[in-house]
Amino acid sequence: MLVGLSIHNVVLIERLELTFAAGLTVLTGETGAGKSILLDALGLALGARADSGLVRKGAQQAVVAAEFHLPRDHAAQHLLEEQGIAGDDTLILRRQVGSDGRSRAFVNDQPISVALLKSLGEHLIEIEGQFETHGLLDPASHRELLDGFGAHNAERAATGAAFRAWRAAEEALAAAQAALAQARSDEEYLRHAVAELELLDPQPEEETKLAMERQVLMAGAQVIEAINAAHQDLAGDRGADRALIAAERKLQRVGDKLGDALGRELTAIAESLDRAGVELRDAIAGLQNLQASLDADPARLDRVEERLHALRDLARKHRIRADDLPGQLDELKSRLALIDGRSSDLVKLTASATSTREAYLKAAASLSRARTKAAKALDQAVAKELGPLKLEKASFVTRVIALPEAQWGESGQERIAFEVATNPGAEPGPIQRIASGGELARFMLALKVALSRAQPVPTLVFDEVDAGIGGATAAAVGERLKRLAGQVQVLVITHSPQVAALGAQHWRVEKKVAKGVTSTDVVTLASEARREEIARMLSGATISDEARAAADKLLKGAA
Repeated sequence: MLVGLSIHNVVLIERLELTFAAGLTVLTGETGAGKSILLDALGLALGARADSGLVRKGAQQAVVAAEFHLPRDHAAQHLLEEQGIAGDDTLILRRQVGSDGRSRAFVNDQPISVALLKSLGEHLIEIEGQFETHGLLDPASHRELLDGFGAHNAERAATGAAFRAWRAAEEALAAAQAALAQARSDEEYLRHAVAELELLDPQPEEETKLAMERQVLMAGAQVIEAINAAHQDLAGDRGADRALIAAERKLQRVGDKLGDALGRELTAIAESLDRAGVELRDAIAGLQNLQASLDADPARLDRVEERLHALRDLARKHRIRADDLPGQLDELKSRLALIDGRSSDLVKLTASATSTREAYLKAAASLSRARTKAAKALDQAVAKELGPLKLEKASFVTRVIALPEAQWGESGQERIAFEVATNPGAEPGPIQRIASGGELARFMLALKVALSRAQPVPTLVFDEVDAGIGGATAAAVGERLKRLAGQVQVLVITHSPQVAALGAQHWRVEKKVAKGVTSTDVVTLASEARREEIARMLSGATISDEARAAADKLLKGAA
């Protein structure tokens, strides 16, 4: 709720610090005393449009700060979290307006945009006046208010979850259909490319191996001659192979003639020669294989070059390296396989979209039935309030209007509209178009009383809701304001003594002139001062004993 309001240099207010209590707070004062300035200042703190005309004459800037105490799960706290701003149980909205009309906004001393300030304000205070065009007069709020009145939390949660599941299933189906359509449009190309690659049958790292072989083959006779000479040196009559064998045998024959230490050393040398012989013989075998391949097929170079050309030509076609062709073949085969696989996936996704839609329809239908039932109950609750508020000829109706499927959503399949008719037989219409002036204000009060348990904001402000009425009607207005204040914090600007007498907190707005300077101040009234103010409201400038007696009666009846 609102716990404090600090106003500096706003129009006629030089400095004002107000502390608010729970329940019903009434503000009274003579016409022109400056009650509207308080609303203008509060509006600034809530994100209303700034105007240099609000800055007190001679001041550089106007500053307004509104302090609220809120539970951690309040909507304003969630809004701050979404903006990455740390919240607290205490929330202070501050607005500065310069004499040039420029303004700055803050929450808990952190700079924010005026748009965010306004969004926060909408979750904290609702001002109901004869000329307001938000709150209950905003049709966009009617669905949420009806759901709050009917306690439809469970139905709304189920409908929202079902809608999100349906949307997700529809999106998955649409994505799969698009992917399958794309795949099918590529199918002819894929089959041709796969057939071409399969015909070529590229092998892993084939280009690298062929390139090396081509290099050897292009060296021609010089390479063959060098290979033959190396083979002769290693495997000929006087080759290294025979020399190693002869050396190993000689060492073996004398090994047992040496002592243990020298014998072991000689044996190790012989074993090294043996290992060298094994490696040498492997090398000789490799040279023999290479000799055979070079000697056996003199046309090999032509075939290698032809194969390399085919590999590289197809690689350029696919814009990849030739050694990547085997992987490309696997990928294209996989894409072809998906065409058949996606067809079966579509069956599953279609079934999922159908089942989730049916679940949404079921949940939304349950919510619709609950809303229809709640609408009738709300109509009856408002009707009970209209007679005492001098609206006995008026009627109120809650419309539950079905939406086309394109407008279905997490909040269900219908929109809600609060409509009124002020005369019997007249066609109901939007409140702001049918009712006017005092009628509109009293309709707002009747609705607020009926919707008190669904009230989304913790503080309500009524600006002259009792305009143009008196007597029993004014008393009925006051009684309903007091009843409403049992649910939420209520501030009311009033000219009605019947309403003023019911306040738990009473302030009088005064205009003062000192040294030629006019200013507005707010005084807290208690006991005798309050009695005098209510008597003034009853009798005017001259307060009579009869007016005081009437004030005593009103105060006693309100106790």
